[in-house]
Amino acid sequence: MKIGIIPNIDKENIVNVIERIVTLLKAENLDYVICDSMLKFRGQFSQILKDSQYEKSKNVIKYSDMVVSVGGDGTMLHTAYEVWNYSTPMLGVNIGKLGFLAEFDLESFSQFVKEVKSNNYVIDERMALAAVCNGSKEELFAINDIVIDKGQWSKMIEITIKVDENYVATFSADGIIVATPTGSTGYSLSTGGPIVSPKADAITLSPIAPHTLTIRPLVLSSRQNVLLFVKSPIDKIRISLDGQRVSYFDSPLTVSIKRSEKPVRLVHSAKTDYFQILRNKLYWGLDLRTINNKKSSVT
Repeated sequence: MKIGIIPNIDKENIVNVIERIVTLLKAENLDYVICDSMLKFRGQFSQILKDSQYEKSKNVIKYSDMVVSVGGDGTMLHTAYEVWNYSTPMLGVNIGKLGFLAEFDLESFSQFVKEVKSNNYVIDERMALAAVCNGSKEELFAINDIVIDKGQWSKMIEITIKVDENYVATFSADGIIVATPTGSTGYSLSTGGPIVSPKADAITLSPIAPHTLTIRPLVLSSRQNVLLFVKSPIDKIRISLDGQRVSYFDSPLTVSIKRSEKPVRLVHSAKTDYFQILRNKLYWGLDLRTINNKKSSVT
């Protein structure tokens, strides 16, 4: 078992974090390789990091049995884009804020390393989205969501939705979010979209600030194809993929979106489940009045 480590080198104390992760892996006699972006800090390396192997991120992904993305959800989404072509399973160690997708922190990862050693973990295949703009041969990819919006302009855009060639609606809005179940707890959730279990084969459409009360989020089968026709009073329309990769297209724009043939493979501890993460990270289903009362009684 070889573990690939891809860090976000912009994170504070990243050298100390990677040193701790490497120490945990070596304690379990697990082989590892680190992305060579860390060599920027070689002057700060302890002996254990000096003795480690470094490769370009492409080779880390290609030759590893599992990839550890170190940073936060944004870092993990960036890594997922690179991992996607190789089908290498990956997990995230969160040293940022929420860390919903990157479910491990350093403490829980230290326990998980023992599970890796004993092959006691779960690999979950997550649906991804593929999109084509204006009939181009270039395919766009997203694990969380594809956002089509007005960009920096103040005027709303006009969006027409078709599903499997069937007309759905035309409306004006700031934009629309097309999300996977994985992305349902991200930007889509903040616009009133539903939380969707990652085991559901579904695609959600969540309008952003629609200028009508009759437009609401829509849940579709992942086997359906979504076709969006977008017009803007200004020249450009923005498309954002996972909040990571942004492009601008001339208006009018046609976007065809479907389920990608390639899933993203995420690694999870066998001791946790999706709903536990929902409760712990988003406090879903928890009565804050009860929690606050308990805190008041303690103090």
